[in-house]
Amino acid sequence: MDTPTTPSGSVQSQPTGPAGGSDDAHVYQHPVNQSMEEHLSTGERIADAVTGFMGSWRFIVIQTGIVTAWLIGNIIILSRPFDPYPFILLNLAFSTQAAYAAPLILLASNRAALRDRMTLEHAASEADIEDDQNRQLLEGNSRILDSVATVEQRILELERSILGAIEGRNQLADATTPGASPEDAPGVGT
Repeated sequence: MDTPTTPSGSVQSQPTGPAGGSDDAHVYQHPVNQSMEEHLSTGERIADAVTGFMGSWRFIVIQTGIVTAWLIGNIIILSRPFDPYPFILLNLAFSTQAAYAAPLILLASNRAALRDRMTLEHAASEADIEDDQNRQLLEGNSRILDSVATVEQRILELERSILGAIEGRNQLADATTPGASPEDAPGVGT
């Protein structure tokens, strides 16, 4: 199965559930998430799946439907309710659900905290690398600017010497021109 990519070449997220359509599981792009996904145990996968489902609107709607049917069945429909008021069996079911849900939620939240910590450490190390690269670029730019300043100074010195040579040649040409009076020569007779 080919992994879809964006025009820039990065991997796109795609559903990879059991039926190929789960929105919860996907291909991770960040290296920390990829590493954690590769090393998940079966228990961690189950904890993520259960807490992902229990934290969804689908679960709330299904549970509300079951509880409503339970109450209506035991209050109105059934002449001999299997769980009469005060619904002790329903309370037992809720207690059992909470007893299993709490540790699963803690497992999932511990993994989320670990993922967050690893992501922050990764981001910090990437920032350090970028800082080093920026420092090197600034040092390189400073060296280039120093070289440009040296070249500009040398160019100015050459311009001055060329202008001096041209001016000296013009004075010599004016002084040796026949019919030129000494007053016409620049800098002479003043």
